[in-house]
Amino acid sequence: MSTMMELIDELWFLPRHLISDGYDLALHRLAREISMTIQEVVSGTRVWTWTVPEAWSCPEAYVETLDGNRLLDVADHPLHVVSYSLPFNGEVDRAELLSHLYVHPEFPDAIPYVFKYYQRDWGLCASQKFRDSLNDDRYRVVIHSEFKPGALKIGEVLVPGEVDDCFVVAAHLDHPAMANDDLTGVVVGLEVARRFLTRQKPYFSYRFLFFPETLGSISYLSQHEYLVPQMKGGLFLEMLGTDAPHSLQTSFQKDSPADRALVTAIRGLEPDAFVGGFRTIIDNDERQFNAPGVRVPMLSLSRVVNAHLPESRFRPYPEYHSSLDTPEIVSAERLESSVQLVIGLLTAFDNNRFIVNHFKGEIFASGYDLWVDYKTDAAGHKRRFEIMDRCDGSRCPSDIADELGLSFQAVWEVVEKLLHKGLVSLSPIPKPTDPHLV
Repeated sequence: MSTMMELIDELWFLPRHLISDGYDLALHRLAREISMTIQEVVSGTRVWTWTVPEAWSCPEAYVETLDGNRLLDVADHPLHVVSYSLPFNGEVDRAELLSHLYVHPEFPDAIPYVFKYYQRDWGLCASQKFRDSLNDDRYRVVIHSEFKPGALKIGEVLVPGEVDDCFVVAAHLDHPAMANDDLTGVVVGLEVARRFLTRQKPYFSYRFLFFPETLGSISYLSQHEYLVPQMKGGLFLEMLGTDAPHSLQTSFQKDSPADRALVTAIRGLEPDAFVGGFRTIIDNDERQFNAPGVRVPMLSLSRVVNAHLPESRFRPYPEYHSSLDTPEIVSAERLESSVQLVIGLLTAFDNNRFIVNHFKGEIFASGYDLWVDYKTDAAGHKRRFEIMDRCDGSRCPSDIADELGLSFQAVWEVVEKLLHKGLVSLSPIPKPTDPHLV
């Protein structure tokens, strides 16, 4: 069993394009770590308003002088060719080459990540320093890319629960030669799935999905529409290796039970984490789950630099979409911290059911070892009774946490005691015990 960092080191430099041999190699490598179902959606399949493209490969791409001096070669770095570039072979003048040569807007030494899945053209990528060094009048360009029928592949790990209603955890596996975006989300999701499989059976089922960005989630959802009503929430994991606090982005349905559970839970798990609204921190596959006709309340968890600034959603960290996104900017400690946080968030979701009281009247607290002495802990005494007062079959722990301005964990600590003493039970639906509502 490999560690998260070992998997990143092994897989990050593969040419993991949308549908490609490099992507397939990475997914099958993950499947050796855990029991995983790999699903295929073949090229040309209509997935709602989209169409699954062909597989793409580019074993050779380079620029050389007319006397044969090779200046740029995709063999040195997978980002040197635009993902899904058309093939090209011929002489071009300097102006034409520069019009097809992409550079990073900020870092002169970085190679940018550029893709053209549907707007087909030929293209190469290089550093600004390389571009500035091109002084000849003409160059030879060779791009031996190939398009052929293939299949978009999706990995799924199912952790069965007591019920079929489920929570989806997702991350995208594509993006050639990049580590933080989003191999970190992949390995964190994989590690959470491994640990969940060794725990006591959860109440809800959990589906861990690994797919290419955008087309992967659309393909999965369109091929599994029958599962959508069972999806009660989700969490997209992305960019979890960099040195920034966690950011939790709420779903389109910010008042959903999933949102309320995760937002109140993160208060207790990581009080300094940033919480922002839908499409304010990051834009990724959570959009597809939240979209019209689907409306699965999927949140996202990431580590975004300056998450409070609007422009961060397009530049979440300095090395984003470039050759600077290497394992060196990722740490095992931050990955483990993310694993622990995700487990805490999912645990809160799993416990976030309606608290049904099996007692009437105020509980005889000292008789059930629930007493908090108001003389020594007035706030704790008040808080405990405020929580117990709200255990009436109409509220979940997150509802109580919101009402009282507490964390999920503060409420759950009391509810768990009541559960152990048989004073309450949990229900997936409201069961108000107020006799006036019967």
